[in-house]
Amino acid sequence: MNIVISRFGIDQYDSVLALWQQCEGVGLSSADSRECIRSYLERNPGMSFAATKDGSVVGAVLGGHDGRRGLIHHHSVHPGFRRQGLARQLVDKCVRALKNAGIRKCHIFIFNDNIDGIEF
Repeated sequence: MNIVISRFGIDQYDSVLALWQQCEGVGLSSADSRECIRSYLERNPGMSFAATKDGSVVGAVLGGHDGRRGLIHHHSVHPGFRRQGLARQLVDKCVRALKNAGIRKCHIFIFNDNIDGIEF
């Protein structure tokens, strides 16, 4: 598949935002502004990831914690790259980072009408 998963950096914000906007089931708000995402990434270093193929973002996930519980937000994979294990790899990276930070419980947020997300 030749996809590279790496830490999500703020320099990828525009590409990740474009992915989120094209993926059904991702609810965006003012909390997803560049500055808010920058703050989230700084507060939770190494817990959010982006997947790229040939330089284009094809998957992303925001991961973090409140000191006790892990949180996974905006878990997205481009429709053309679904059902290939990429979603699982992104979540596994988040969970591993949370465990390394001493977090043992994690919540993933999925809208009630996001059938693909619920099936995942």
